Amino acid sequence: MPARIFRPTRTAMSSGTAKTRKWVLEFVNQTAREVDPLMGWTSSNDMQAQVRLTFPTKQAALDYAREHEIDAVVQEPKPRKANVRPGGYGDNFATNRRAVWTH
Repeated sequence: MPARIFRPTRTAMSSGTAKTRKWVLEFVNQTAREVDPLMGWTSSNDMQAQVRLTFPTKQAALDYAREHEIDAVVQEPKPRKANVRPGGYGDNFATNRRAVWTH
């Protein structure tokens, strides 16, 4: 049963880093998904595709995989870009701004 170990990325709808610090062990689908003819829902007979385990560190996830004889592939996260400007929205209206605020 192959699996992958990765650290999830942030969602496209947020700029925060919630739920991105833990490592996830997720099993790969063994069977193809099927579309239910009546309701149109996507389903699968593979129960392990629903299993998603979280770990505080990458080493803990690797230890779990090794202990349970799971073939796991580690996907390293991409580093975050360093062009994040300091401050926030409130700094646009600060009284000690260097430049004049204009529309």
